[in-house]
Amino acid sequence: MNDITTREMKRLDEATIRDYGISSLILMENAGRGIAELAGRMMKRGKKKVLVIAGKGNNGGDGFVAARHLANRGHQVSVVLLAEPRDLKLDPKTNFEILKKMDIPVHVFASHRAVRRIRHLLSNAELVLDGIFGVGLTRPASGIFYEAIEFMNMSRKPILAIDIPSGLNSDTGQVLGTAVRARATGTLGRAKRGLFVGDGPKHAGRVTVLDISIPRSLFDAKI
Repeated sequence: MNDITTREMKRLDEATIRDYGISSLILMENAGRGIAELAGRMMKRGKKKVLVIAGKGNNGGDGFVAARHLANRGHQVSVVLLAEPRDLKLDPKTNFEILKKMDIPVHVFASHRAVRRIRHLLSNAELVLDGIFGVGLTRPASGIFYEAIEFMNMSRKPILAIDIPSGLNSDTGQVLGTAVRARATGTLGRAKRGLFVGDGPKHAGRVTVLDISIPRSLFDAKI
């Protein structure tokens, strides 16, 4: 099983940026494009309705990039942001601003009252992209994030998780409060250990490793 821990993955990302000059924004672009390609294979033929549900971190930023690429391919894409735009990190914010300029519908659901509207958007979606949490989650999902994950699972729509299903610990595979039950997971750079142990297999679905341009030499180096 060729998997990796959260700490190891973080070091790979850092070394890629520091030693090779591949920026975090390029890594995010590659991740999002890879997710869009995987989504396209899942949907097979025709133009589909896609809903991207994103948090404020880099996982959400990957989702924003994927939304842009899917919209460019003719799919009807909508995005839900589970945070206030002002709270976005730098790279996700850059891609969020691009979405707005492209007139891709973005719904900001940052409160308990607002997040319930996800149910309507889910009812119309044919594929859902999960970009709420990435790797490194150590405490149970709560508040609007818990509600969003529960609504996603109750919808029974096919879900493609970005890197790891939200709510799943990326090292132990433990469900932290609740976790997305994905039909497939596009994991970035290298497969995360939590996808294969504990509750991981029940939540990850079919796992595909996506190349995000981390130099191959780093995978064998002791960093």
